[in-house]
Amino acid sequence: MTPTALDNTQISSMRLRADQNDPSVLREVAGQFEALFIQSLLKNMRAGELSEPLLGESDQHKMYQEMMDQQLALNMSSSGGIGLADMLVQQLGGEARSVQPTRESFLMPVASTDRLTARRDLSVPESRDSVGPQIRNWSSPERFVQDLWPHAQRVAKRLNVAPEGIMAQAALETGWGAHVIQRNDGVSSNNLFGIKAGSGWSGDSVSRSTVEYVDGVAEHKVERFRTYPDVATTFDDYARLIEENPRYETVRGSGKDPENFGNALQDSGYATDPLYAEKIARVSRSETMQAAMSGLRSQ
Repeated sequence: MTPTALDNTQISSMRLRADQNDPSVLREVAGQFEALFIQSLLKNMRAGELSEPLLGESDQHKMYQEMMDQQLALNMSSSGGIGLADMLVQQLGGEARSVQPTRESFLMPVASTDRLTARRDLSVPESRDSVGPQIRNWSSPERFVQDLWPHAQRVAKRLNVAPEGIMAQAALETGWGAHVIQRNDGVSSNNLFGIKAGSGWSGDSVSRSTVEYVDGVAEHKVERFRTYPDVATTFDDYARLIEENPRYETVRGSGKDPENFGNALQDSGYATDPLYAEKIARVSRSETMQAAMSGLRSQ
């Protein structure tokens, strides 16, 4: 059965917040509507294919194809979308984001975890407003790795883990920086590790659609995620989370092997994705990562 974007509990929660005049609800509802519209477009496009899939047709293939399309639609909507959500928000009296969709938002779905979704603007110099958050724009995986590598090394030393594993996790969660969660004003949240804003979080946060696995079945949910003023603060908070939460005891000191690091993260429940460790290992061994790391070593 194809999972729905929102269950009855979440819908009831959104209705309650709407009754309390929570302005963020309008954006969430508009985003969900846009995601459903994009998913419908993808479904119609696939229905027009003139040939059989390369690996043949099967119920399992159809199920995973639908899951991928659902996640892609949610990612596109939360990453600037096609403008439909902004139009709905404006027509209903809200404020639209000043963000336009990029080519990447139509191409690259991000990791399906219990914490995150994201996006990238191309070839724009990074800047810092005097009162606003620091904005990072990564035009390539190489720039993403080069920019974050010093932070990954610093945190890895603090936790006694592989810095390559931390970089692979950040790349997996954000699509090499292409899909970092945005705040409602269109500015990056700088949340590179998909950390949720639970009851103990007193900082800023933003609601976004994400995918969680419950008993191995993917379900779409709306969750609140932390936002940070810059990437250094992101890494510091990530290190604090791993250090202070008892559930991550096996992550701390997992050594210099990125695969051991990924396995420890999955075993401790960092993400609900049953393939989370495998994906981290795959990213760390990828040609893209090797090329980016080669550029660092040549400096």
